Amino acid sequence: MKNEDGASSSVQRAFAIIRALAATQAKGGRITHLAKATGLTQATTHRLLQSLVAEHIVEQDASSRLYRLSINFFALAAQAGNSMDLRALCRPSMLRLCASLGDTIFLLVRSGFDAVCLDRSEGPFPIRSFTGDIGGRVALGIGQGSLAILALLPEAEREEVIRFNLPRVREYGVLDEVYLRTEIERVRQLGYAGRNTGLLEGMAGVAVPVLDREGRPVAALSVGTISSRLSPDRLPTVVELLQREAAAIGARINPFDATLRRPSQSLARPDTV
Repeated sequence: MKNEDGASSSVQRAFAIIRALAATQAKGGRITHLAKATGLTQATTHRLLQSLVAEHIVEQDASSRLYRLSINFFALAAQAGNSMDLRALCRPSMLRLCASLGDTIFLLVRSGFDAVCLDRSEGPFPIRSFTGDIGGRVALGIGQGSLAILALLPEAEREEVIRFNLPRVREYGVLDEVYLRTEIERVRQLGYAGRNTGLLEGMAGVAVPVLDREGRPVAALSVGTISSRLSPDRLPTVVELLQREAAAIGARINPFDATLRRPSQSLARPDTV
């Protein structure tokens, strides 16, 4: 029993050090800093660090002597994320939304300067959308889903996307920089994109961003429907349901999910139908 208790205690202390190293991000930490952060003695901290180094979970910089999490640690995390990619994670939410609302639900993810339709759950009403079917893409800023992603990007990143995409946005004829920036600010204030732009006649939509645990917009859940079904009275209910599902998804997103980096490749995998 003592041996089991001792092993359990060592594991807990080792993970305390791993968490403390994660908090230093890429800078790394010294034994004194890590001991203070974990409440362990310097001798215990040193011993556990050496064990983690031996397992290639932690590495020590040769010049600064700082300890940091190794690339092997991140590789393990990436492998762990392969069992539940974003599309599979979101599928139950999309089915619930489609059943509750009776409208078509879209899952969009960012891909560089574009948004890609990663999944779609079809409702009973025939609609048109900017991305079309699964795998379709559109410039960030066009359509509610891509606008919800663009609006929540960090400012410098958002500005770079706007600069690159403005010529593409103008191709739609009725959008310009003033309109785009006004819509972005509107989404940032409301927390959703839900204005009928008139670009698709008779169609309307509303979208909310899906934020990861760092608060970054990695995807959007979007409802596409005919204009008459998205009245001012119904809009708050639709937004509430979308935000509830988006929050639940965001808490479970694996930051190493390959889908977030290469959404198009994940569409070809047979296990994510």
